[in-house]
Amino acid sequence: MKISKLCLVFAVMSFAVCVRGQDQKKTPPPVTLKSALLEQLKSTHTNSDWFVCANVAVAGLTPEQANWTDGKGNHSVGQLTHHLVYWNKRNLERIKGEQLEKFSGNNDETFDKFDAKTWNATVQELDAILTEFEKMVENADDAKLQAIAPAIAHISAHNAYNIGQIVFVRKEQGSWDPSKGVK
Repeated sequence: MKISKLCLVFAVMSFAVCVRGQDQKKTPPPVTLKSALLEQLKSTHTNSDWFVCANVAVAGLTPEQANWTDGKGNHSVGQLTHHLVYWNKRNLERIKGEQLEKFSGNNDETFDKFDAKTWNATVQELDAILTEFEKMVENADDAKLQAIAPAIAHISAHNAYNIGQIVFVRKEQGSWDPSKGVK
């Protein structure tokens, strides 16, 4: 009886090792410039992975919560989100070759034009712009990808930085749910 149980355990463990070995043998598709850029864009938009993505960072906030500041001169979630909308939209227009709106050079303006009454529209606009970036990369040929890759990399890094600030503000405010990825 003991030998039967031991054989069963050995057989199950052998099967698990065999299956695991087969899974490890599956080769992932090769990384391409397109797949790398899409992964960067999606990780700061809809796919929380190494850090919280934008959609999760802004989800569930009321306009009042989005407008909250700590009183120490730091930006609100709404201001940070408006800033992301501004720069992502501007960079998308630039990459598409569209005429850019005149910019004074004062980055403070990209935060200060947030209005709590437009919070829901601001969240929707950020989602739409980030979706458009992803579609542009998905549809781009190799030459276009080569041309826009540095900009996409900088955009993704900038987005990740500001998303981190959004999560920090929400933690300070007490409106962050740590089950969303940051304790």
